[in-house]
Amino acid sequence: MSKAIHIKTSPNDHRHYRHLTLKNGLSVLLVEDKHATQSAASMAVAVGHFDDPVERPGMAHFLEHMLFLGTEKYPESGEYSAFINQHGGTNNAWTGTEQTNFFYSINAEQFEASLDRFSQFFIAPLFNIDLVDRERHAIESEFSMKLKDDVRRVYQVQKETVNPAHPFSKFSVGNLKTLAGEESGLREELLQFYQQKYSANIMTLCLVAPMSLEQLELLAKQYFSDISDHVRSDKYPDVALYLPEQLQAKINIIPLKEQKRVAITFALPELERFYKHKPLTFISHLLGYEGKGSLLSYLKETGLANNLSAGGGVNGYNFKDYNISIQLTDRGLADLDTVISATFEYIELIKTQGLQPWRYDERAALLQVAFQYQEQVNALDLASHLSINMHHYEIEDVIYGDYRMDGLNLEETELLLSLMTPANMRIQLIASELSTNKKAAWYHSPYQIKALNQQAITRWSTPGNRPELCLPDKNPFIINECIARTDKSKHPVPTVVAQKAGYRIWHRKDDEFNVPKGHLYLSLDSAQAAASPRHAALTRLYVEMLLDYLTECTYQAEVAGLSYHIYPHQGGITLHLTGFTGKQETLLELVISKARERNFTQSRFDLIKRQILRAWYNHSQAKPISQLFTSLTVTLQKRSFEPARMAEILEEITLDDLHAHVKSFYEKIHLEGLVYGDWLESETKVLGDRLERILSLVTTPSQESSRELIDLSNKGSLLREIPVSHPDSSIIVYYQSDVTTPETMALFSLLNHTMSSTFFHELRTQRQLGYMVGTGYLPLNRYPGIIFYIQSPTCGPQLLLEAIDEFIADFAYAVLQITNEQWEATKHGLVNQVLVQDSSLKVRSQRYWSSIGNKDTQFNQREMVAEQIKQLTRADLIKFIMQKMRTKYCDRLVLFSTGDAHHDQAPLESDKMITDLRAFKQAAPQFDY
Repeated sequence: MSKAIHIKTSPNDHRHYRHLTLKNGLSVLLVEDKHATQSAASMAVAVGHFDDPVERPGMAHFLEHMLFLGTEKYPESGEYSAFINQHGGTNNAWTGTEQTNFFYSINAEQFEASLDRFSQFFIAPLFNIDLVDRERHAIESEFSMKLKDDVRRVYQVQKETVNPAHPFSKFSVGNLKTLAGEESGLREELLQFYQQKYSANIMTLCLVAPMSLEQLELLAKQYFSDISDHVRSDKYPDVALYLPEQLQAKINIIPLKEQKRVAITFALPELERFYKHKPLTFISHLLGYEGKGSLLSYLKETGLANNLSAGGGVNGYNFKDYNISIQLTDRGLADLDTVISATFEYIELIKTQGLQPWRYDERAALLQVAFQYQEQVNALDLASHLSINMHHYEIEDVIYGDYRMDGLNLEETELLLSLMTPANMRIQLIASELSTNKKAAWYHSPYQIKALNQQAITRWSTPGNRPELCLPDKNPFIINECIARTDKSKHPVPTVVAQKAGYRIWHRKDDEFNVPKGHLYLSLDSAQAAASPRHAALTRLYVEMLLDYLTECTYQAEVAGLSYHIYPHQGGITLHLTGFTGKQETLLELVISKARERNFTQSRFDLIKRQILRAWYNHSQAKPISQLFTSLTVTLQKRSFEPARMAEILEEITLDDLHAHVKSFYEKIHLEGLVYGDWLESETKVLGDRLERILSLVTTPSQESSRELIDLSNKGSLLREIPVSHPDSSIIVYYQSDVTTPETMALFSLLNHTMSSTFFHELRTQRQLGYMVGTGYLPLNRYPGIIFYIQSPTCGPQLLLEAIDEFIADFAYAVLQITNEQWEATKHGLVNQVLVQDSSLKVRSQRYWSSIGNKDTQFNQREMVAEQIKQLTRADLIKFIMQKMRTKYCDRLVLFSTGDAHHDQAPLESDKMITDLRAFKQAAPQFDY
């Protein structure tokens, strides 16, 4: 056993940690969390698609899928997922470039039984030959689903334009073509790959549970000691990511969605050795600055760009592909030379003026405060994150490594900056109007790679000095020392502390999470917000203009951990502020005063309008199932509208129209607010008075805006077809409750909980209808509901609906087969999910705010629902299915799209088709709240 290593933890972390190495070389991190109601486990294996055999792209991904489908000890293919789901948990996995991660959560009392099942993945998987063909079809569905995904299409071009000897060039996902051949032969290859690559010495396991470290250590040894260890030490090839001729190159790529973007990319070495000083984090902090004098500020002022992010790009065992990604305007695309010149001038500023310890210390101080007051995450996220961190950091830094900045290391920083030159650069340009001469494999993205003009390289290599560009001043918002007040809360839940006509403020002082932070939510309801598609389009435009207008003056606050978000909703707009309480009021005053100025310029108006139009038009290129989800709320909510419809209206809107809308928006306002965290009641009352004074200057009090929902009662089976251009078909079937009571919430959520893993197993795993398959509990405007959804590369909507109906028809019988013990365990699992403890200030604030939105002013709805779940019998659930869902004529809404590959199949038709959405919404009865 390894000797005890001290793991550095946050002063705000109540958990206990222990690291051990088992005799087979498995590295294990144990986390004792006495506050957790759920346990979690995560295994990260140092095998990814870089390990795929050249002749078998997608093998690592295929293996990840197959490990879920039965082991010698638990041979049933759906048993593991059903067990996890039944006991209130979730599970998933992903395959990356160099790692594969398997993780799950479960009710704490079932943790040992779940570990017995989970560990068998890595000890004795079956690789059942009968499932080989079925699962490669699942891989094909996953591949097919992303065929029109621009991220994948661009990623593939990048793979084709790197050194072909580097493993990054491999096709990662796999499909029927790459996994073709006899099942027996493929199974043999799979087994060989597993035995050669999966070894205990390259695995890291993290267990999180409300158990003592001693108990966890016994479980780790008992269940994971039998994983075999081949002391695997094979290395990836030591070859450069780019060949010399692939640098100083410009790559044109044509996307499906309308966008204009340039990525200025530099080839850097791997970064792990730099983690203690994080020089690249510091460089990105300066490059990504958005205040006055910044690179982005200059590009926006000159009308060349709308957005910039520094620091993205792929990375791995011997490379970091560092990106400065800039969202261009039409003008920026036409004048790319200026964009790139300005970028190199800003890099030169950093090289010559930026390497000052105080600048570095500002960034380090932010991370230090974030670590000191680290907010807890749930057990599942923690286990997954730490199991991956174990591959990247020394064990003592497995938590602290993300935050560690030990001081400005000039040698490391200058080394990385010295590589940010035109000679070591690639430019990746994405726009629909570019010339191309090739098509990428698999995703068919048109592209072209050409050498950059040497004159341009020479010009960019001797950057000038634009007077508009300068580095940021000291940040006035940074707080080096902040301490949470120890005052106890007077109330167990939020209470109203300020209320008059047209406004109400709720408050609760936090006394549990002990962080000097607050969450402020302010919802401004206006009857003008979304009364029509035109009003909704104008409100969205106003929000985007306001966010754009605020960027420069609030950026320093954002950097200092004071963030805000403004978003439109059915009744108006919401402002959410979060961060350290010492400076929150300063930021709120800044945001409110700027919001009232409304000095929008014509040039920014034109650019922001184009940006929104692009997003709305691009919605037609989203995954079919995503388009159906949008259409579901649009069909059912009176104040939600199709993106294409709003785009049509927005085309005609002028700056004067916007100013007129903002004026009418504020004429009558209802304000609802929540202040939660390290705020005292007296401070909140003062804030309430101030807000009331501000409101009285610009508005008269109003009632809350109504949020109407279409009532589907007595409508029968309504169908609506959404035109989508994609090879796959998709469908959503939605059932709605006609009352909003704890009992109906309990019934719908228990039905979803009982059905979900069986539905997934039968329709995705066994029948192979598609990759995106599932059910979901979906409350809309407080009314409970359940949805069934499928996106399928193989079947048209008629067959998909038949499959869903067949499943529902048989499910009542399946409920009868459940033993009493299983039924009680299923209910117990859901009750634990419903009552799951809030893991952080943020999570609790979100719960409080949604309770206020749902009129749950006693903040006890989830407890009432949990009580109802406990009382439900199988007979109640069967009766509910029979009455609500067992007939084709029951009340429901079916949304579907027909895939390009399925026009020859029998169409889905009905005499209850919604063909005119506006007429349907106007005529349909509604629920109000």
